[in-house]
Amino acid sequence: MKRFWLTPPSVYERLNAEFNFDFDPCPCPRPANYNSLVVPWGTANYVNPPFLHSDAPHGGPAAFARRAIAERDAGNTSVLILPVPWSIGLLMAAGAEIRYGGKVQWLDVDTRQPCPRKAPQVVAVLRPNSDNEHRR
Repeated sequence: MKRFWLTPPSVYERLNAEFNFDFDPCPCPRPANYNSLVVPWGTANYVNPPFLHSDAPHGGPAAFARRAIAERDAGNTSVLILPVPWSIGLLMAAGAEIRYGGKVQWLDVDTRQPCPRKAPQVVAVLRPNSDNEHRR
């Protein structure tokens, strides 16, 4: 049996107070044959897409990210809530500066041949805070 999870009301309310959403392209329950990626979106969209591509018949999280970018380019706001790896979450919670590292094609250790796949990377920078600097 598949289980689906709803956004906790306190999370939605906090974001809605800031962005005043007028559309949810990922309603739950999703109507039969509904494709969030082809219907018109609003001017302020709350986007809690399926976290797994297998749960999304028309496209997974990356498809929703692409659509949100297109909405931004059309002058609309989209707020996406997406899972992150534990390591990134820990770094963000610790105040890390998060940068886009680009699509990196890593090199084989022995041959130095590039990996056939380029994957988007994140660069996380942790700097000492002012309290740590005073302890030196």
